[in-house]
Amino acid sequence: MRADARANRDRLLVVAGDVITEQGADASMRDIARRAGVGLATLLRHFPTREALLEALLRTSFDELTARAAEVETASSPEDALKLWLRDFVARTTDYRGVVTSMMRAIEDPESALHNSCVTMRAAGTRLLNRAQAADVARADLDGADLFALASSLAWLGDQPGLEPRAEHLFEVVMSAILTNRAN
Repeated sequence: MRADARANRDRLLVVAGDVITEQGADASMRDIARRAGVGLATLLRHFPTREALLEALLRTSFDELTARAAEVETASSPEDALKLWLRDFVARTTDYRGVVTSMMRAIEDPESALHNSCVTMRAAGTRLLNRAQAADVARADLDGADLFALASSLAWLGDQPGLEPRAEHLFEVVMSAILTNRAN
């Protein structure tokens, strides 16, 4: 990639991150291009779809979440590992407003640009859940899809005006439903 094209791509990602943080995942592609100082055609040349742009923005966070799962899996108890990873998942997925809906759609659509990143991240969480279940500290009737849905729900709550103050309490409520040795 030429240096000017690389600079445009990098600038687009920075600006897109800012715009999506402010306006949400459905922010105008035209607005992103304009704020980056490029034409819409330039944006679309680098990121032909909204999902391609979101995937580029989220890939690093998702890769870090996957690596974080491996890190906490070996360094923490099964219960703590699951809780730490879920807390990180919620924090990272609320960095960009409205991205949870795109993630939930992408997990079911193999053609989605976000699909592979979401599937890999869900698999990392599933490993932590399975480890907690094997240690008999997590409900046996949950699977990775359930965990991903619950974590995504918690992230969605953090995106809702007026619910941010309740997010930590609701996180603890969900954890008490997942982990078998926690008081309700």
